[in-house]
Amino acid sequence: MSRIDEKRPFIPVNIAILTVSDSRTPEDDRSGYLLVERLEAAGHKLAARAIVTDDRDAIEAQLGNWIADPGIDVVISTGGTGLTGRDVTVEAHRAVYEKEIDAFATVFTHVSMAKIGTSAVQSRACGGVAHGTYLFALPGSPGACRDGWDEILKWQLDYRHMPCNFVEIMPRLEEHRRRK
Repeated sequence: MSRIDEKRPFIPVNIAILTVSDSRTPEDDRSGYLLVERLEAAGHKLAARAIVTDDRDAIEAQLGNWIADPGIDVVISTGGTGLTGRDVTVEAHRAVYEKEIDAFATVFTHVSMAKIGTSAVQSRACGGVAHGTYLFALPGSPGACRDGWDEILKWQLDYRHMPCNFVEIMPRLEEHRRRK
């Protein structure tokens, strides 16, 4: 259930979109385009966008660059979350996480089950936090990206969403790094 408190202000966040694919180009990246379209329609800002190949080092490097960028609050990747040998996005994400958001995968699976039944077991969508940046890995299909955004991220990235959301705790993600 999603509840928006209209008394709270909307706070736009800066989101980077990473497509992981050996074959996609900016012209035919339907999933990346869908995510950009949705985040902008929600009032957020596209901070960066890139396409990298299904190579763990390349994915980790791009995630690392964006984590280090103070102008990026959230990274959403699409692609490379399956079970084949080339699917290494999840491993790259987990290599940079400080904390994993375990329930993101659980909720994504729940949403997917309603749409594609037991085929949802083949997705390894995941989420985490690194150096104050949220990171989410979604499957490469436009349908999965639509579900991940519309059913989870749209709400959790809206400060007005009650009873809680990711935006309201952003200032506290790095409190362990502050001097006492």
